[in-house]
Amino acid sequence: LVIDAKTGKIFHAVNENTRNYPASLTKLMTLYLLFEAVERKQLNFNTRLTVSRKAANRPASRLGLKPGQSIKVKDAVMAIIIKSANDVASVIAESIGGSERRFALLMTNKARKIGMSRTTFRNASGLPHRGQMSTAKDMATLTRAIINRFPQYYHFFNKTSFKIGRGAGFKL
Repeated sequence: LVIDAKTGKIFHAVNENTRNYPASLTKLMTLYLLFEAVERKQLNFNTRLTVSRKAANRPASRLGLKPGQSIKVKDAVMAIIIKSANDVASVIAESIGGSERRFALLMTNKARKIGMSRTTFRNASGLPHRGQMSTAKDMATLTRAIINRFPQYYHFFNKTSFKIGRGAGFKL
């Protein structure tokens, strides 16, 4: 699917409504809900999110966070965008939704509200789950929603590397 992000005009489409596994594109909705939480002042970019045992045990790609550690929201955003970190996606989900399962329900609910009619989320990372499905058209809808709703955060998607405090650096 090739669209104009500003207008939504479709230039080219093949099987745009075919349901597929969204894989790491799922993390776009995780970021959408995180940006909403920042807007609502539930969190800010300096808020530290605590890592659970379950989140720490997510398979690669990951930062390798340990249970009990914490990560700033801003670093979590960068870890999602640059590293596609599954452990961080779970940390975000648990921090906002209480559990990743509840967060996935919030994700699906938000998908419906923004016009993603053929998408169902089951986790925050895109790790394989037979019930987690989306379409190219729905993902384009989500991408446009992020660009239009959160233009102040769009610059994050321009980054190719980040460093957490004085610790490890990560690159694309």
